[in-house]
Amino acid sequence: MTECVQLFATCLVDTFFPETGEALVHVLNRLGLRVDFPSAQTCCGQPAFNAGLRIEARPLAEHTIRTFERTVGPVIVPSGSCAAMVRHGYLELFKHDPAWLPRAQALAMRTYEFTEFLVDVLGVTDVGARWPGRLAYHPSCHLLRGLGVDRQPRLLLSHVKDAELVELPEREDCCGFGGVFSLEHPELSAEFLKRKIANFEKTAAPTLVVADTGCRMHIAGGLARQGKGQRVIHIAEVLDRRE
Repeated sequence: MTECVQLFATCLVDTFFPETGEALVHVLNRLGLRVDFPSAQTCCGQPAFNAGLRIEARPLAEHTIRTFERTVGPVIVPSGSCAAMVRHGYLELFKHDPAWLPRAQALAMRTYEFTEFLVDVLGVTDVGARWPGRLAYHPSCHLLRGLGVDRQPRLLLSHVKDAELVELPEREDCCGFGGVFSLEHPELSAEFLKRKIANFEKTAAPTLVVADTGCRMHIAGGLARQGKGQRVIHIAEVLDRRE
């Protein structure tokens, strides 16, 4: 019997980059998994939570928990920030609620970021991908610091055929997006972004790989405004490519 997993697509992937969700499904299907997409899913509540609006975040978190309680199998997220919200933010949000906390904990235990699931749960480091050329990797803040996931995406990229993985200088520095941070502190956000793009240029790689769509949008937007030709792509799309 084929194991079933659930795709929690996230708002940004679902709205702006559906090809990322499709690539994730393709990769998991090739590994013998069936991927379901609960159609009732919406925002996980992270923007409101990170802005300190806990009352506003709670209905979104409750809805997410209800939606995935009706499903079986691991919940896979193509975003370190949203996965961190479910794994850690929900536990903080409901820590004083004896009715909702166990439900939040149950979902947190089933939830994995995409590369984390591939490497740590499935034990897969080579998905048969091929990407000719240089790749640089930017570790997003929530993925690296919130989930402690760094080895996994780098290991997967190291097994992509014909790809040369080059080190991004000051790679652990924030790109400046940070969700509401970029709205509340636009001047600081812009300076972080300029430094990230300058470091990306030092790699001479045409492609920057990320595992969070917020970082993808922010860095790609900066590159476009500066008239630069490099691209930013989600790691699921790299791993999906075979030709």
